[in-house]
Amino acid sequence: MRIGILTGGGDCPGLNAAIRAIVRRAVVRGDQTIGFANGWAGMLEDQARPLSIESTAGILARGGTILGTSRTNPFAQEVEDGLGRIRATFAAHALDGLIAIGGEDTLGVALKLAEAELPVVGIPKTIDNDISETDYTIGFQTAVAIVAEAIDRLHSTAESHHRVMVVEVMGRHAGWIATHAGIAGGADAILIPEQPFDIESVCRHLRTRRERGRSFSIVVAAEGAIPRAGNLQVRSGGGRDSFGHVRLGGIGITLEEAIEQRTGFETRATILGHVQRGGTPSAFDRVLATRLGVAAVDAIAAGESGVMVALQGTAIRTVSLQRALSAPKLVDPDLYATAEVFFG
Repeated sequence: MRIGILTGGGDCPGLNAAIRAIVRRAVVRGDQTIGFANGWAGMLEDQARPLSIESTAGILARGGTILGTSRTNPFAQEVEDGLGRIRATFAAHALDGLIAIGGEDTLGVALKLAEAELPVVGIPKTIDNDISETDYTIGFQTAVAIVAEAIDRLHSTAESHHRVMVVEVMGRHAGWIATHAGIAGGADAILIPEQPFDIESVCRHLRTRRERGRSFSIVVAAEGAIPRAGNLQVRSGGGRDSFGHVRLGGIGITLEEAIEQRTGFETRATILGHVQRGGTPSAFDRVLATRLGVAAVDAIAAGESGVMVALQGTAIRTVSLQRALSAPKLVDPDLYATAEVFFG
């Protein structure tokens, strides 16, 4: 077989581990792999190169992706004949299947191609961990560790200066990073998109801590966290990407100003931003990416298409892409209730 590989959307730790696993499994089976540069742009422009054990040696622990990535949408209005150009690339390389490694948008394109009868298998990758039908996505666990370490470091400066520290983390629709890292880092309030917050309640928690003798506080906020209607206006980051998503950013600064104004406590915001995506993948993400990469090759060999390989419990299974993308996976209310025990 001849198998194509691409990585799309935002980069994250573990992508190279998945690429390496796909290549290694293909070689063991006697198959060939072709890498396409810069996500769906590489398929549109036929930017391809063969991959081998030699060309993927030493990449297991590397962050980012050796193939490059982009947020290109082949079905965007401004793209001329995206489907036809991708069909031509499939034909030019005589591909028996394509493995698309990405999040909601990349996998959404993969689903459309599968519906157009092109053989495509998806691997879920996003630090937001918001893809349904899989317990974890590649990159999430590493991002949580990065954020938890940052919170640990901010504790000491917050305590020294008797400040409130607001930590803005990624999470457009789902607050998995904020919740997991906030619990692990001992945050005093965690604000997520799934639970619209009341700024007055947040400030009340912070005042209660001061009354108990705690002179500092840590507030973790997902970038998509939203206040209840009427009591706080959040700035927009401005602009949209090719999939129509508004660029977020601003909740951290908004909270910094609102908390200081309402409580009088000195408050500082730290926006972790793209540092959450970078660096060496954790052992968990290396193992997860490896297992998903091997399973994706096996799924193509079995003639499957329009599916995603997923971690469910301790097993790797194939699931319908349509089902996986039907709705984002949101934070479990029971998990958030556990976090709320430690607020205030």
